[in-house]
Amino acid sequence: MSQPCPDEADRRSGPVPLPLLTERHAGRQGLTCRYRCGNACAHEEPNRSDNEYFGDVLARAVSRRGVLRAGAVLSIAAGATTAFAGQAAASPVAPAAAGARRPRGLNYEPVAANTTDAITLAPGYDHNVVIRWGDPVVPGAPAFDFENQTAEAQAGQFGYNNDFCGLVPLRGSGERYLMFSSHEYTIEPLMFRGYDEDDPTDEQIRIGLAAHGLSVVVVERDRKTGRMAAVLDEKYNRRYTATSEFVLDGPAAGSDLLKTSADESGTRVLGTLNNCAGGVTPWGTFLSGEENFNQYFANAAVADPTVAGRAQRYGITEEASDRKWERLESRFDMTQEPNEPNRFGWIVEVDPHDPDATPVKHTALGRFKHEGATIRLARDGRAVAYMGDDERFDYVYKFVSDAKMMKGESSRAREHNRTLLTQGTLYVARFNGDSPAAEIDGSGRLPADGAFDGGGEWIPLAAGDRSFVDGMTAQEVYVFTRQAADKAGATKMDRPEDVEANPHSGHVFIALTNNTDRGKAGATRTAPADEANPRNNNAHGHVLELVEDDNDPTATGFRWSILLVCGDPNDPSTYFGGYDKSQVSPITSPDNIAFDGHGNLWISTDSGLALNINDGLYGVSLEGETRGRTTLFASVPAGAECCGPVITSDFVLISPQHPGDLDDASPETPKTTFPDGPGTQPRPSVVNIWRVGRNGSPGRIGE
Repeated sequence: MSQPCPDEADRRSGPVPLPLLTERHAGRQGLTCRYRCGNACAHEEPNRSDNEYFGDVLARAVSRRGVLRAGAVLSIAAGATTAFAGQAAASPVAPAAAGARRPRGLNYEPVAANTTDAITLAPGYDHNVVIRWGDPVVPGAPAFDFENQTAEAQAGQFGYNNDFCGLVPLRGSGERYLMFSSHEYTIEPLMFRGYDEDDPTDEQIRIGLAAHGLSVVVVERDRKTGRMAAVLDEKYNRRYTATSEFVLDGPAAGSDLLKTSADESGTRVLGTLNNCAGGVTPWGTFLSGEENFNQYFANAAVADPTVAGRAQRYGITEEASDRKWERLESRFDMTQEPNEPNRFGWIVEVDPHDPDATPVKHTALGRFKHEGATIRLARDGRAVAYMGDDERFDYVYKFVSDAKMMKGESSRAREHNRTLLTQGTLYVARFNGDSPAAEIDGSGRLPADGAFDGGGEWIPLAAGDRSFVDGMTAQEVYVFTRQAADKAGATKMDRPEDVEANPHSGHVFIALTNNTDRGKAGATRTAPADEANPRNNNAHGHVLELVEDDNDPTATGFRWSILLVCGDPNDPSTYFGGYDKSQVSPITSPDNIAFDGHGNLWISTDSGLALNINDGLYGVSLEGETRGRTTLFASVPAGAECCGPVITSDFVLISPQHPGDLDDASPETPKTTFPDGPGTQPRPSVVNIWRVGRNGSPGRIGE
């Protein structure tokens, strides 16, 4: 989930003709900035470390270039991966000529970039809304009533601002799935009429707590029509909120750093907060990343100096919080519970098939602003989790488990596999370039060798109770992972969000959403452009592709290259894998990524206002003469962000978040009525998309 800048002055008013795009600063309505990430971009970067910048690191000679070929077969679970044989990086290929044949799986007429207040799809496709904010999840929960909300009702209803979406098949139930959605944050001024930001009512606070968290919902697809609907299932459906119980496990569980007056064991936590992207594990569970948890806590400035210093690195609010939760629950006040923030910022695992299992926060995967976590299996069965820390100038991480995945569906196998993320080695990435520093000037211009590429290494931070960081214990590394990565000399990146491995090739793709402070003149803490982050004032972001040595996810060395430098194709600073830029769609702020069964990359975006276009879902070819071909498949309504893509051969799911979040929006003057039409309030939703085939029956996506 992006953290857009708050200085966006111009807003959408109608369709925008292309290619005459108007470039904006990355950003949108100030409410999203305040309520999603606590105006992160308005504050100085939390990373004030003096670790060596990329441009100061000696470039290493390389023997091969970085055009990296990918091909895949993806299971129904978006983000789920399987073990595979190693493959070498491919040789460079020439870009395609204009009008080249469309890649398999991407055979659709691209949508024109637009500002239309609707779901806009490629011709021949249709959609329906699967579930919306406030729809009942738990049997017996009431229907949504915007004018008469209660915390009790919301705790049984679909939460607000759903981001990640994942599916696993429901065994033995035909075309039914267990769908998992994270509810990242609330925007109270759009949720309640007459909301007083300085003095919210206790019930509004309780509703906000209940609207955060996670949902598990059974959904059913009609094979004849393509439509999908939520099912009120008594066994599987459930909500987890900001007051549900979670368990801490792994090497930091029980640490004094995690103990509070309410939990002297340091192993039990109430709630999960700011759950952004996630992943589906090969063993059938869901992962969710706790991202901008910092904004919910108050009074860091008056805490103990050591505590305050640690809080600063995570951007925790120095005074009162925007939502004022600390008025109702003292755990959000750092003067009373200085350790409570340490219990957030983790990867959460939920077993959708076991409603009685308490969700787990895995301390072995480190604590930072997790966009999410996705799993690739090593050849020997060990689980490797890839993770991004979504902040300007923060880092890319991976975790390698000690134990190996056990195959099968037995209760013994499921119990064992739920422990895979409790013990292993945590790493952070350092990237090196292979071009002279003088050729990386911040303009986005390619160096003389024709590619932004290089090598790098995964630096170990901790394994079990062993720390590899001088001056920090292992528990301190896990709880204060950002500080540990600072000390280790990790590379400062342009807001790494989703990090996923192509399930067939194993190549790892990193969405770097944007960073307008890259190379910013006069900034007290910034970093110049480098080969892995090659553009100053990077308002549109880029996508990086990484291949580990011997294509082994447990390796500590890797090669990398940049696939996309996003933005207006007419902008000379953009790059689309060498493909003809007259044949691509404008794209800005890549956020979440997924893969289809043909090995194509799919990207959902956030902060389309940087180009004055709606956010959307794009298909990107990775192989052959069409490598780098990027085309818009679907766009979301006004003010919305496109989240949570699930890509299958039969349907696509997207999650339009914060629809209508534009200037001066309010319940009295909504800026969209998506999804229910005139006279209704905007509601974040999950949307199902399918291709209308012959005789109206569903067809194959992109074919």
